[in-house]
Amino acid sequence: MKIEIWSDIMCPFCYIGKRQLETALADFPENEFEIEWKSFQLDPTITAQPGLDVYTFLAERKGMSLEQSKEMHNGVAERAKSVGLDYNFDKAVISNSLNTHRIIQLAKTKGLGDQMEEIFFKAYFTDGEDLNNGPTLIKLGVEAGLEENEIREVLESEDLFLKEVQSDIKEASEIGVQGVPFFVFDRKYAVSGAQPVETFVKTIQEVLK
Repeated sequence: MKIEIWSDIMCPFCYIGKRQLETALADFPENEFEIEWKSFQLDPTITAQPGLDVYTFLAERKGMSLEQSKEMHNGVAERAKSVGLDYNFDKAVISNSLNTHRIIQLAKTKGLGDQMEEIFFKAYFTDGEDLNNGPTLIKLGVEAGLEENEIREVLESEDLFLKEVQSDIKEASEIGVQGVPFFVFDRKYAVSGAQPVETFVKTIQEVLK
């Protein structure tokens, strides 16, 4: 079964959804699953903003108070904890996700897409890594199994793997994706959002039928 997942590294629910899907897949040890990660940018206009914390950033973007923003982030962190993830929003560094998507597209050509997604998610939400930083992206890419020179080549170019990122985003628009994570199972069923494990299990059972 092929599962395509539209996702953005900056999306906290995408990491949660990844864990919930993985938990569901463990119920089907006799089946083979091919996971393909697809690029999606929640906000392509975001720029690096040194010194600005995510609480203030969201409050300003959404027109809410700082207290409301912190409460919202704390709620997401609690939900992440329920699936075994440790979110440290106090350390999160605001960044544009385009270069991470380009590196993920490179990783996909090596069969390392899933590893690269996991490493970038953890780097952003748990470790507070600066994903605007070239050397950091190179370090994380090497950790996933990519060659340093290949990652550097992507970062030094403005167009390497850009077409693949744009193609994924265009396809998302064509099939009606309004938000991420968005999961498509064998092009038969779709699940939108970080749904409970039971939802994924039921969907997989329906596709297998």
